[in-house]
Amino acid sequence: MAKLYPFVAVFLLLSASSAASQSLNTSSDSIPGKDFSTGGKQSGEYLQLFAEDISRSNNLVLGVLLPRSIWSPLPRVLQIWLRNYIAGIIVYFVSGGLWSFYIYYWKRDVYIPADSTPSKEPIFLQIMVTMKAMPLYSALPTLSEYMIENGWTKCFANINEVGWPSYILLSILYLVLVEFGIYWMHRELHDIKVLYKYLHATHHIYNKQNTLSPFAGLAFHPLDGILQAIPHVAVLFIIPTHFLTHEMLLFCEGIWTTNIHDCIHGKVWPVMGAGYHTIHHTTYRHNYGHYTIWMDWMFGTLRDPIAEAKNMKDM
Repeated sequence: MAKLYPFVAVFLLLSASSAASQSLNTSSDSIPGKDFSTGGKQSGEYLQLFAEDISRSNNLVLGVLLPRSIWSPLPRVLQIWLRNYIAGIIVYFVSGGLWSFYIYYWKRDVYIPADSTPSKEPIFLQIMVTMKAMPLYSALPTLSEYMIENGWTKCFANINEVGWPSYILLSILYLVLVEFGIYWMHRELHDIKVLYKYLHATHHIYNKQNTLSPFAGLAFHPLDGILQAIPHVAVLFIIPTHFLTHEMLLFCEGIWTTNIHDCIHGKVWPVMGAGYHTIHHTTYRHNYGHYTIWMDWMFGTLRDPIAEAKNMKDM
Protein backbone atom coordinates (compact mmCIF):
# COMPACT_ATOMS: atom_id res chain seq x y z
CA MET A 1 0.00 0.00 0.00
CA ALA A 2 2.84 2.37 0.84
CA LYS A 3 4.11 2.08 -2.73
CA LEU A 4 0.91 3.77 -3.93
CA TYR A 5 1.56 6.92 -1.89
CA PRO A 6 3.74 8.66 -4.52
CA PHE A 7 1.11 8.10 -7.22
CA VAL A 8 -1.76 9.26 -4.99
CA ALA A 9 0.25 12.32 -3.96
CA VAL A 10 1.06 13.20 -7.58
CA PHE A 11 -2.59 12.78 -8.56
CA LEU A 12 -3.80 15.06 -5.76
CA LEU A 13 -1.16 17.70 -6.47
CA LEU A 14 -1.83 17.73 -10.21
CA SER A 15 -5.59 17.84 -9.59
CA ALA A 16 -5.15 20.86 -7.33
CA SER A 17 -2.87 22.60 -9.80
CA SER A 18 -5.25 21.87 -12.69
CA ALA A 19 -8.17 23.32 -10.75
CA ALA A 20 -6.16 26.42 -9.91
CA SER A 21 -5.06 26.84 -13.53
CA GLN A 22 -8.64 26.50 -14.82
CA SER A 23 -9.83 29.08 -12.31
CA LEU A 24 -7.07 31.47 -13.35
CA ASN A 25 -7.66 30.84 -17.03
CA THR A 26 -11.18 32.17 -16.61
CA SER A 27 -9.86 35.34 -14.99
CA SER A 28 -6.99 35.71 -17.47
CA ASP A 29 -9.40 36.92 -20.15
CA SER A 30 -9.01 40.38 -18.64
CA ILE A 31 -5.19 40.25 -18.91
CA PRO A 32 -4.11 41.34 -22.40
CA GLY A 33 -1.97 38.70 -24.12
CA LYS A 34 -2.00 36.23 -21.22
CA ASP A 35 -3.36 32.67 -21.24
CA PHE A 36 -2.66 30.39 -18.27
CA SER A 37 -3.91 27.23 -19.99
CA THR A 38 -0.71 26.52 -21.92
CA GLY A 39 2.74 27.99 -22.27
CA GLY A 40 3.71 29.93 -25.37
CA LYS A 41 0.49 31.95 -25.82
CA GLN A 42 1.61 35.22 -24.32
CA SER A 43 1.68 38.19 -26.64
CA GLY A 44 4.88 40.05 -27.39
CA GLU A 45 3.56 42.98 -25.38
CA TYR A 46 3.02 40.80 -22.33
CA LEU A 47 6.41 39.08 -22.67
CA GLN A 48 8.01 42.51 -22.61
CA LEU A 49 7.07 42.67 -18.92
CA PHE A 50 9.38 39.72 -18.22
CA ALA A 51 12.10 41.26 -20.38
CA GLU A 52 11.89 44.48 -18.35
CA ASP A 53 12.14 42.58 -15.04
CA ILE A 54 15.20 40.69 -16.31
CA SER A 55 16.84 43.90 -17.52
CA ARG A 56 16.25 45.52 -14.12
CA SER A 57 17.89 42.53 -12.43
CA ASN A 58 20.87 42.75 -14.79
CA ASN A 59 21.27 46.44 -14.05
CA LEU A 60 20.88 45.89 -10.32
CA VAL A 61 23.78 43.40 -10.18
CA LEU A 62 25.98 44.01 -13.20
CA GLY A 63 25.38 47.74 -13.36
CA VAL A 64 26.58 48.16 -9.79
CA LEU A 65 29.54 45.75 -9.84
CA LEU A 66 30.93 45.99 -13.37
CA PRO A 67 31.55 48.75 -15.90
CA ARG A 68 28.78 48.74 -18.49
CA SER A 69 31.37 48.49 -21.25
CA ILE A 70 32.22 44.95 -20.02
CA TRP A 71 28.78 43.36 -19.85
CA SER A 72 26.52 45.48 -22.06
CA PRO A 73 27.95 44.21 -25.40
CA LEU A 74 27.43 40.57 -24.36
CA PRO A 75 24.51 38.59 -25.82
CA ARG A 76 21.49 38.80 -23.54
CA VAL A 77 21.70 35.17 -22.42
CA LEU A 78 25.33 35.69 -21.34
CA GLN A 79 24.35 38.83 -19.46
CA ILE A 80 21.76 36.81 -17.57
CA TRP A 81 24.24 33.98 -16.88
CA LEU A 82 26.90 36.43 -15.66
CA ARG A 83 24.42 38.14 -13.36
CA ASN A 84 23.28 34.79 -11.94
CA TYR A 85 26.89 33.67 -11.50
CA ILE A 86 27.91 36.81 -9.61
CA ALA A 87 24.71 36.86 -7.54
CA GLY A 88 25.15 33.18 -6.69
CA ILE A 89 28.69 33.75 -5.45
CA ILE A 90 27.57 36.73 -3.36
CA VAL A 91 24.68 34.78 -1.80
CA TYR A 92 26.96 31.82 -1.05
CA PHE A 93 29.77 33.75 0.62
CA VAL A 94 27.60 36.28 2.44
CA SER A 95 25.17 33.73 3.88
CA GLY A 96 27.84 31.10 4.60
CA GLY A 97 30.35 33.61 5.92
CA LEU A 98 27.99 35.51 8.22
CA TRP A 99 26.43 32.35 9.62
CA SER A 100 29.81 30.70 10.18
CA PHE A 101 31.07 33.82 11.96
CA TYR A 102 27.98 33.82 14.17
CA ILE A 103 28.02 30.17 15.23
CA TYR A 104 31.78 29.47 15.28
CA TYR A 105 33.15 32.76 16.66
CA TRP A 106 30.52 35.10 18.07
CA LYS A 107 28.61 32.22 19.74
CA ARG A 108 31.61 29.93 20.12
CA ASP A 109 30.72 26.78 22.11
CA VAL A 110 27.09 27.93 22.49
CA TYR A 111 25.61 26.00 19.56
CA ILE A 112 28.54 23.83 18.48
CA PRO A 113 30.93 22.18 21.01
CA ALA A 114 34.57 23.11 20.50
CA ASP A 115 35.52 19.55 19.54
CA SER A 116 32.79 19.48 16.87
CA THR A 117 33.67 22.74 15.15
CA PRO A 118 34.84 21.98 11.60
CA SER A 119 38.46 22.75 10.82
CA LYS A 120 39.59 24.98 7.96
CA GLU A 121 40.41 22.03 5.69
CA PRO A 122 36.86 20.70 5.09
CA ILE A 123 35.49 24.23 4.82
CA PHE A 124 38.10 25.13 2.21
CA LEU A 125 37.30 21.93 0.30
CA GLN A 126 33.58 22.73 0.39
CA ILE A 127 34.26 26.19 -1.00
CA MET A 128 36.44 24.78 -3.77
CA VAL A 129 33.81 22.20 -4.78
CA THR A 130 31.13 24.90 -4.83
CA MET A 131 33.21 27.32 -6.90
CA LYS A 132 33.87 24.60 -9.49
CA ALA A 133 30.15 23.90 -9.71
CA MET A 134 28.90 27.52 -9.66
CA PRO A 135 29.27 28.16 -13.44
CA LEU A 136 26.94 25.23 -14.16
CA TYR A 137 24.62 26.06 -11.26
CA SER A 138 24.15 29.49 -12.86
CA ALA A 139 23.03 27.90 -16.12
CA LEU A 140 19.75 26.63 -14.63
CA PRO A 141 18.23 30.02 -13.65
CA THR A 142 19.56 31.36 -16.95
CA LEU A 143 17.65 28.66 -18.83
CA SER A 144 14.61 29.32 -16.65
CA GLU A 145 14.63 33.04 -17.48
CA TYR A 146 15.14 32.33 -21.18
CA MET A 147 12.07 30.07 -21.26
CA ILE A 148 10.00 32.56 -19.27
CA GLU A 149 11.03 35.49 -21.45
CA ASN A 150 10.04 33.49 -24.55
CA GLY A 151 6.64 32.57 -23.17
CA TRP A 152 7.16 28.83 -22.77
CA THR A 153 5.99 28.63 -19.15
CA LYS A 154 2.92 29.52 -17.10
CA CYS A 155 4.65 32.40 -15.35
CA PHE A 156 2.83 35.68 -14.81
CA ALA A 157 4.50 39.04 -14.37
CA ASN A 158 2.44 40.88 -11.72
CA ILE A 159 0.63 39.66 -8.60
CA ASN A 160 -2.33 41.96 -9.26
CA GLU A 161 -3.09 39.94 -12.41
CA VAL A 162 -4.36 37.06 -10.26
CA GLY A 163 -4.99 38.78 -6.90
CA TRP A 164 -3.38 38.06 -3.57
CA PRO A 165 -5.57 35.06 -2.55
CA SER A 166 -4.77 33.22 -5.81
CA TYR A 167 -1.12 34.26 -5.59
CA ILE A 168 -0.82 32.75 -2.10
CA LEU A 169 -2.60 29.55 -3.17
CA LEU A 170 -0.42 29.19 -6.26
CA SER A 171 2.76 29.86 -4.29
CA ILE A 172 1.80 27.13 -1.82
CA LEU A 173 1.11 24.70 -4.67
CA TYR A 174 4.42 25.66 -6.27
CA LEU A 175 6.32 24.96 -3.03
CA VAL A 176 4.51 21.67 -2.41
CA LEU A 177 5.32 20.39 -5.90
CA VAL A 178 8.92 21.58 -5.60
CA GLU A 179 9.20 19.83 -2.25
CA PHE A 180 7.77 16.64 -3.76
CA GLY A 181 10.14 16.82 -6.72
CA ILE A 182 13.25 17.53 -4.64
CA TYR A 183 12.38 14.74 -2.20
CA TRP A 184 12.18 12.11 -4.94
CA MET A 185 15.14 13.47 -6.88
CA HIS A 186 17.24 13.40 -3.70
CA ARG A 187 16.02 9.94 -2.78
CA GLU A 188 16.81 8.51 -6.23
CA LEU A 189 20.29 10.03 -6.05
CA HIS A 190 20.77 7.68 -3.10
CA ASP A 191 18.82 4.66 -4.38
CA ILE A 192 20.31 4.52 -7.89
CA LYS A 193 23.85 3.35 -7.19
CA VAL A 194 25.50 4.85 -10.26
CA LEU A 195 24.02 8.28 -9.49
CA TYR A 196 25.20 8.09 -5.91
CA LYS A 197 28.68 6.87 -6.81
CA TYR A 198 29.44 9.41 -9.52
CA LEU A 199 27.32 12.39 -8.40
CA HIS A 200 25.89 12.50 -4.89
CA ALA A 201 28.83 10.90 -3.06
CA THR A 202 30.73 14.15 -3.63
CA HIS A 203 28.41 15.84 -1.14
CA HIS A 204 28.30 12.98 1.36
CA ILE A 205 31.99 12.95 2.18
CA TYR A 206 30.84 15.48 4.80
CA ASN A 207 29.14 13.05 7.17
CA LYS A 208 30.08 14.18 10.66
CA GLN A 209 29.42 17.28 12.72
CA ASN A 210 33.07 18.31 12.55
CA THR A 211 33.04 18.20 8.75
CA LEU A 212 29.63 19.75 8.05
CA SER A 213 29.44 23.53 7.84
CA PRO A 214 27.27 26.23 6.24
CA PHE A 215 29.65 26.17 3.27
CA ALA A 216 28.72 22.52 2.59
CA GLY A 217 25.26 23.63 1.47
CA LEU A 218 26.21 23.94 -2.22
CA ALA A 219 29.19 21.59 -2.27
CA PHE A 220 27.80 19.16 -4.84
CA HIS A 221 28.87 17.70 -8.12
CA PRO A 222 27.44 20.33 -10.52
CA LEU A 223 25.04 17.86 -12.18
CA ASP A 224 23.82 16.75 -8.75
CA GLY A 225 23.07 20.34 -7.75
CA ILE A 226 21.23 20.99 -11.01
CA LEU A 227 19.18 17.79 -10.74
CA GLN A 228 18.00 18.73 -7.26
CA ALA A 229 17.06 22.24 -8.41
CA ILE A 230 15.24 21.13 -11.58
CA PRO A 231 11.85 20.85 -9.79
CA HIS A 232 11.92 24.65 -9.34
CA VAL A 233 11.94 25.00 -13.14
CA ALA A 234 9.77 22.01 -14.08
CA VAL A 235 6.90 23.27 -11.93
CA LEU A 236 6.73 26.45 -14.04
CA PHE A 237 5.11 24.34 -16.76
CA ILE A 238 2.44 23.09 -14.33
CA ILE A 239 1.63 25.90 -11.90
CA PRO A 240 1.05 29.54 -12.86
CA THR A 241 3.89 31.17 -10.94
CA HIS A 242 4.86 34.76 -10.26
CA PHE A 243 8.16 35.30 -12.08
CA LEU A 244 10.03 37.29 -9.43
CA THR A 245 8.80 34.97 -6.67
CA HIS A 246 10.25 32.03 -8.61
CA GLU A 247 13.56 33.89 -8.99
CA MET A 248 13.66 34.79 -5.31
CA LEU A 249 12.93 31.22 -4.18
CA LEU A 250 15.57 29.81 -6.52
CA PHE A 251 18.24 32.07 -5.05
CA CYS A 252 16.98 31.54 -1.51
CA GLU A 253 18.09 27.93 -2.00
CA GLY A 254 21.62 29.20 -1.33
CA ILE A 255 20.54 30.62 2.02
CA TRP A 256 18.40 27.62 2.94
CA THR A 257 21.13 25.06 2.23
CA THR A 258 23.48 27.12 4.39
CA ASN A 259 21.03 26.78 7.24
CA ILE A 260 20.44 23.03 7.04
CA HIS A 261 24.14 22.18 7.09
CA ASP A 262 25.06 23.99 10.32
CA CYS A 263 24.15 20.97 12.56
CA ILE A 264 21.97 23.15 14.82
CA HIS A 265 18.51 21.73 15.45
CA GLY A 266 16.12 24.68 15.36
CA LYS A 267 13.11 22.71 16.66
CA VAL A 268 10.62 24.54 14.45
CA TRP A 269 7.92 22.06 13.39
CA PRO A 270 7.41 21.08 10.54
CA VAL A 271 10.59 22.62 9.13
CA MET A 272 13.25 20.21 7.85
CA GLY A 273 16.03 21.95 9.75
CA ALA A 274 19.65 21.08 10.31
CA GLY A 275 18.87 18.56 13.05
CA TYR A 276 17.00 16.42 10.55
CA HIS A 277 19.49 16.97 7.77
CA THR A 278 22.46 16.06 9.96
CA ILE A 279 20.80 12.68 10.51
CA HIS A 280 20.53 12.35 6.73
CA HIS A 281 24.29 12.87 6.44
CA THR A 282 24.96 10.13 8.98
CA THR A 283 22.39 7.45 8.04
CA TYR A 284 22.06 8.22 4.28
CA ARG A 285 18.55 6.69 4.34
CA HIS A 286 16.42 9.22 6.16
CA ASN A 287 15.22 12.81 5.93
CA TYR A 288 15.47 13.40 2.18
CA GLY A 289 13.07 16.34 2.38
CA HIS A 290 13.99 19.92 1.71
CA TYR A 291 11.80 22.52 3.40
CA THR A 292 9.54 20.37 5.58
CA ILE A 293 9.31 16.92 7.13
CA TRP A 294 6.00 16.08 5.43
CA MET A 295 7.35 14.15 2.45
CA ASP A 296 9.55 11.99 4.68
CA TRP A 297 6.59 11.43 7.00
CA MET A 298 4.36 10.52 4.05
CA PHE A 299 6.85 8.10 2.48
CA GLY A 300 8.23 6.53 5.65
CA THR A 301 11.76 7.96 5.74
CA LEU A 302 11.44 10.41 8.62
CA ARG A 303 13.77 10.19 11.61
CA ASP A 304 13.32 12.74 14.37
CA PRO A 305 16.50 14.26 15.90
CA ILE A 306 14.99 14.58 19.38
CA ALA A 307 13.92 10.93 19.40
CA GLU A 308 17.32 10.01 17.97
CA ALA A 309 19.12 11.84 20.79
CA LYS A 310 16.90 10.18 23.39
CA ASN A 311 17.63 6.74 21.95
CA MET A 312 21.37 7.46 22.05
CA LYS A 313 21.14 8.39 25.74
CA ASP A 314 19.17 5.24 26.56
CA MET A 315 21.75 2.98 24.92
